[in-house]
Amino acid sequence: MRETLRSRRGMVVAPHHLAAQAGRDVLRDGGNAIEAMIASAAAIAVVYPHMNSIGGDGFWLISRPGEAPRAIDACGPAVAQADRAFYAGHDTIPSRGPLAALTVAGTVGGWARAQAISQEWGGRLPLSRLLADAAEHARHGIAVTRSQAALGAAKHDELVGVPGFAEHLFIDGRPPGVGTVLKQTRLADTLDQLARAGLDDFYRGELADAMAADLEAAGSPLRRRDLADFAAREVAPLALALHDADVYNLPPPTQGLASLMILGLFDRLGVAEGEGFAHLHGLVEATKQAFLVRDREVTDPAWMTRDPATWLTDAHLDTLADRIDPAQALPWPQPDAPGDTVWLGCIDRDGCAVSFIQSIYWEFGSGVVSPSTGVLWQNRGISFSLDPKGRQALAPGRRPFHTLNPALARFADGRTMVYGTMGGEGQPQTQAAVFTRYARFGEPIQQAISAPRWLLGRTWGENSTTLKLESRFSADLVEQLRAAGHDTEVLADAFSDTMGHAGAVIHRPDGWFEGGADPRSDGIAAGA
Repeated sequence: MRETLRSRRGMVVAPHHLAAQAGRDVLRDGGNAIEAMIASAAAIAVVYPHMNSIGGDGFWLISRPGEAPRAIDACGPAVAQADRAFYAGHDTIPSRGPLAALTVAGTVGGWARAQAISQEWGGRLPLSRLLADAAEHARHGIAVTRSQAALGAAKHDELVGVPGFAEHLFIDGRPPGVGTVLKQTRLADTLDQLARAGLDDFYRGELADAMAADLEAAGSPLRRRDLADFAAREVAPLALALHDADVYNLPPPTQGLASLMILGLFDRLGVAEGEGFAHLHGLVEATKQAFLVRDREVTDPAWMTRDPATWLTDAHLDTLADRIDPAQALPWPQPDAPGDTVWLGCIDRDGCAVSFIQSIYWEFGSGVVSPSTGVLWQNRGISFSLDPKGRQALAPGRRPFHTLNPALARFADGRTMVYGTMGGEGQPQTQAAVFTRYARFGEPIQQAISAPRWLLGRTWGENSTTLKLESRFSADLVEQLRAAGHDTEVLADAFSDTMGHAGAVIHRPDGWFEGGADPRSDGIAAGA
């Protein structure tokens, strides 16, 4: 079993070891947490291409001692031509191919906005340094991971014919196996171009010209003007005061509201001991109440009629907590959505902290790869509905609903914690499992991440809406959950990818850093 790792000069955690090391090395070179995170984000876009890409979206939570946390929304909207007329003849937006590439990719714009904040803090490392590791890995090759090989094989039939995909992410038309060296030379050239010309080139320069031309030629509705009109935005994070900590997350269009609601509801249940029926049942039932609000309320903020912070008031949380039966499960399922994502965290020696997440939605996103740039484009826009009366109805300029939500906590005793996970519906649930195990029941952070997990609903690669449990849970506990009315499904794996890839970094008031990475991933916590 892994142990919690400790360091004195900062720490980075990521679901791939090369991405964590890229950020760690920036810290060693004198960079701050934001600069380290840009390096890690760029690296993981290369070494984990099945989970994310620079053709996806991203969200940031940034904390500096003595200042209010800041958040960046780098979510791209539906492009100008993406309307119901463009999809005439379709009942739903196709999940793969050019018609699935209908939103602007926002993550590079998020890096740019974060770099501007870094420079406010005195960050001075050049972009060429921050992107160097990513470009090196892309040019000279990555060793394909188990999860990339498995997903490439599983999705071969639906991706092999998508424009650009096989040429860039398969080898001789076949998905590469574990350990195979995969080179992404066009993507390396793109990273080099960003280092020379600046991140704005992605939206208003040579790269923008090339990507827009490639996507239009493939049949996507995206055009050059859509890229030029985009800029990531700084937004106010959502916050919830618990009895011993303030917890933060992203506002809509993310499901960050649900993540905070789960913690607020669970604290009202009075559960005194971890890992038993009361702990799991309490969090699952809190999840149901939070998801009911999320599914009814959360969308692009411009289409919302209610301030999401009203759901975090004591009055609303008290009312919802009263609906939770401590012995009986609420009937389920409710509507759900899949997702593919990576979460990364960093805290530097000065206590500046970043909780960051970027995604292309489904595994390998739309599958469309711009041939001149090597950029794989997301399919986040398929979450829109072609029903004009739908909650997430498609409209040009509208931002899609996002499962992405990086988390941050500031404890009353001076600790700062960044934490998060990939995993669609599982993101708020895994955040709650990790937080409560560590903060409520005193488990070391690595143990809190490694311990058996559960998931209500679906996540990447799963369609069922049962309460899924890893096989390490005791038979007695599983039977208690079933007796309470939970539709449980015990997975074959002791450590299942279904549960996502979590991580956390903690900065203690004595100056020490603690971190944990998920044994379900290929990641590490790398101390400086």
